[in-house]
Formats: sequence, C-alpha cells, structure tokens
Amino acid sequence: MNITLKVWRQKGPNSLGSMETHQMTDVSGDMSFLEMMDVLNGNLIRAGKTPFAFDHDCREGICGSCSMFINGEAHGPGRNVTTCQLHMRSFKDGETIHVEPWRSSAFPIIKDLTVDRSAFDRVMQAGGYVSVNTSGETQDANAIPIPKHDADEAFSSATCIGCGACVATCKNSSAMLFVSAKVSQLSLLPQGKPERKERVIRMVDQMDLEGFGNCTNTGACEVECPKGISITNIARMNREFLSSSLTSK
Repeated sequence: MNITLKVWRQKGPNSLGSMETHQMTDVSGDMSFLEMMDVLNGNLIRAGKTPFAFDHDCREGICGSCSMFINGEAHGPGRNVTTCQLHMRSFKDGETIHVEPWRSSAFPIIKDLTVDRSAFDRVMQAGGYVSVNTSGETQDANAIPIPKHDADEAFSSATCIGCGACVATCKNSSAMLFVSAKVSQLSLLPQGKPERKERVIRMVDQMDLEGFGNCTNTGACEVECPKGISITNIARMNREFLSSSLTSK
C-alpha cells in the first residue's frame, strides 16, 4: 500500500514546529505503525536527512512510551491498543496520515514526536507509594482476605501504563484518569489504606501544580485509553479527596 505521511517536525522545545510530508510506498499491512516509522527513518538516514525522534521501548503495549497522536486520535484509530500494537492494515491504500506529539502544556515537546512526561513521575512521587512497618510480627500479604470486587477493581486500575493518552485526548489536558487509577490501585487494597487520606491529597495537589486541566466528564479519556481504564476511578478519587479534605487535620 502507498500512503502519505504528514509528521510533526520540531527541533527542540523552544523551536517552532511544522508538518513534513513524506511519501511511503510498498507499505505492508502487517507492519506495526512503529515499524513503518522505522522504515521512514531509514529512508531519511540513507538520504542524509535527520530521522524523526519518537519514544518507544517494549513494543508490546506494556511500557506506554509509544505516544503518538495519529489522525486526531491518541494511539491511532484502534481501541485498547497502543501505537506499537497498531498495524498498517488499519489504514487504506492512498490514505494521508497525520502524526503529531501529545499536546499539553504539562507535556512539553522535547523533539519532534517526543514529549517530557516526567510530570506523571512527580505525581507518583508525591504520594504513590506504600510504606510497610515490618517490625515485629507482620502478616503475610497473601493471608489477608480481600473481597473479590475490590481485588478486581484494584487490578483493573493497576493496568494503567501511564502513557498519557488521557491527557492528550482531553480537551482540558486533564490527568484525572491517570491519577485516579493510581489512587484506586493503592486505596482499594489493605496495604494502601493506612496512607490513603494523605496520599490522595498529595497526588491531586501535585497534579494541579503540574498544570494539568480539570475534568469535565466528557469521557474521551476512557475511550482512547489503550488499557480501557474506567472513569469510575475518577468518581472514586473525587470521593476519596473530598472525604480526606474534610477529615484531615
């Protein structure tokens, strides 16, 4: 198949960017989107030109680093897939594909399609941990009974890979889906309950400090999330935050 690529080019965070057009021929439908980008970069290198910078690591839908905005959708037209899991058979022969980085002031562009998502790390550092007192007799974790519903909800929340698709998709660049998934993951389990009140306040405060927008409940984040994280987590975090704010000293 033959396609036309319009890819965002930006030399650095303080440079102006623009779309570059490239023609791709004989693209196999079995290629992943990142493999197609590899071919493009190979062509550019052979022509003595600068390849496009983009994030990637595991290429198995696990790490969440393959963040691209493709034809106006985070991770492209597929559902419950990351960019590395998106195959070229999802597109039509002769189609024009627009590729851009995440767009959010909290995710400044480093170069081309690569953005700085360290804001997520700082949110996690603000409260995303569990401290365990190991002095004396400590009960084994697998001996603590946990209701199946809570265990399932915690596991579902833990599948968040922190890719930032929710932020890129939200018209307000809100990080509520990411933060709520991490809050839920920790607060639903016994090990995370002792610090749940302080944790949710610290994480929400850091989220606001990083410049993420507010949630207006459009639900776009849930639709574009490659792991299908539910927005019910946002409601849970709102309850946790309100309760903790009223009862904290």
